[in-house]
Amino acid sequence: MLFLTPDIKMSADEFRLLRDFVYQHCGLNFTEDTKYLLEKRLGRRLQQHNLKTFKDYYYFLRYNPNKDQELSEVIDQLTTNETYFFREDFQLKTFIEDILPEIRKRKEREGKRTLRIWSAGCSSGEEPYTIAMLLLDQPWLKSWRVEVIGTDISQRVLHMAREGIYGEASFRSTEPLQKMRFFTEHEGKSRIKDEVRNLVSISHLNLFDTARIALLGKMDVIFCRNVIIYFDKAGKKTVIENFLQRLVPDGFLLLGHSESLINLSTSFQLRHFQHDMVYQKPVITNAVVGGPL
Repeated sequence: MLFLTPDIKMSADEFRLLRDFVYQHCGLNFTEDTKYLLEKRLGRRLQQHNLKTFKDYYYFLRYNPNKDQELSEVIDQLTTNETYFFREDFQLKTFIEDILPEIRKRKEREGKRTLRIWSAGCSSGEEPYTIAMLLLDQPWLKSWRVEVIGTDISQRVLHMAREGIYGEASFRSTEPLQKMRFFTEHEGKSRIKDEVRNLVSISHLNLFDTARIALLGKMDVIFCRNVIIYFDKAGKKTVIENFLQRLVPDGFLLLGHSESLINLSTSFQLRHFQHDMVYQKPVITNAVVGGPL
């Protein structure tokens, strides 16, 4: 007979302790009506460590010698990483047909041949690899130095991104010709080719770690799609300000279709293109975060 370990209940005080601890670490915001989510997902970690209460687990996260590794497990349990190649293709069309030509003209005026793109919250890698595939289709970029940087806070999905092996669910918006060109068969799945992989670097990064973000250097384009929805207003402002500081003047910020900077930042222009609207950092910015757009 199989005996299941009974679920451990989380008190209101324990919820507040763990919620605030996670928020201070990475900005993930859990409201009172999501208490069940923390209880269910973190309950597995209590059983893993033979702990009796969530307060015991809180102290484990604060003081155990393995707390950093455990915190990484917590983030993996609490983050959702649903993604696929060529997601939100209307925005990708804007990137290729409108944004890249503008960047090309500006760079050529400046006598520069570099392009740096950051996929913030890259999950299992489909987004930065999609960007790389699109760039490989631009003949004029062959003589440029191109970097696509993918970052995420979850070590689990970063491992998948570095491995570069994907099942059919990742290809729901991928044309057969694209799949044939950029992937090889690997044990019933598809593996990204080296010509794509070589344009992309994958690394661990907390979007609230301003000091480490500064080390990334300046970016021409930042993709951060369907990420800031998980933060509260203060957290969103922090992340957007970090993006503002990383973008070059005239650089572009591409958010998810359900996300906007309304009531978060007045430091970006909203540009209207044929297929989508995107944000752009003006050449001269007032660097004010917090007013209505």
